[in-house]
This record gives sequence, C-alpha cells and structure tokens, in this order.
Amino acid sequence: MNLIVGSQSRLTQVVIDGEALTRLSSLQTADRDQAVRDLAAESSFRPAGRAAIGGPFILHLSIQEGRLVLDIRTTQDEPLVAFGLALGPFRSLIKDYGLLVDSYEKAVEEGREARIQAIDMGRRGLHNEGASLLLERLKGKVEMDLPTARRLFTLLCVMHQRA
Repeated sequence: MNLIVGSQSRLTQVVIDGEALTRLSSLQTADRDQAVRDLAAESSFRPAGRAAIGGPFILHLSIQEGRLVLDIRTTQDEPLVAFGLALGPFRSLIKDYGLLVDSYEKAVEEGREARIQAIDMGRRGLHNEGASLLLERLKGKVEMDLPTARRLFTLLCVMHQRA
C-alpha cells in the first residue's frame, strides 16, 4: 500500500466510459455514485513514476475486450497514460460481490436487519480483498492507498455487472 502525500496526487473526477448493457439495481447505482463522489472528494492516486507530472488527475474507466482500462488524464482531460488490467483474477470476487448485492436487496425487502448487517460485514471483507488484489495488480503502474483501491474495486464490480 502506498500512501501519497500531497493534494496533487489525487483524483478530481472519475468517468465511467461505455454504455450500460444491462440495467443496474438501485443498490449498484448507489454504490457507483457514492464511490465516484468519494474518489473525487478524497483519494490518494497517481501514475507510478510520474511524480514530476503534477496532478490532480481525471480517471476514465472502461471494460474493453475483457480488460479493465484505466486511462489517466490531466485535469484538462489530456491523456497521460493508459493501460489495461486483466479481469481474470477478479472474476470470483466480482461474482461474489454480485451475489452479496442480490442477498442484500432481498434482505432489505424482507426487513431482516440482522441479515443486512451480516451481509454488510461480508461486503466490507470482500472490498478489502478486492482492493488488496487491485493494489497488487497495479503495482508499478499506479500508486494509491487502500481506501482509493476499495472505491475503485466497487466501480470495477458495478462496471462488470453491466458488461
């Protein structure tokens, strides 16, 4: 985990590129919107080895040919660096995330508070595992902290649901 000091090493905007092929649930939409807001409000992020290039940054995310594409740009939307990340290592986590979202929505409909809390604990653990994998897979490409990686993992899961 890399903690980046300085207000310039952060994201000011996250853009999710591509059209939705399926309709997102209300929980997935809320998760996506909250993650995007949180990343713009507070994040620790920069392309690795780009200390000389000042931030903050805009991040365009898309899924293309089975890969998560991170397109990092200046705040003037000028491209800095882009790369793809294979989704294979994330597939089981993404599948588990989808199952947890479905279980959560069902528990909310049924008003089962204890079940909702248990599912929330599972979601937190899953986010931690996904964020750790994201940090590992992006090592040498992007420097970020764990909370930023958790939010990006949320976006990856939501994007995969619509791909």
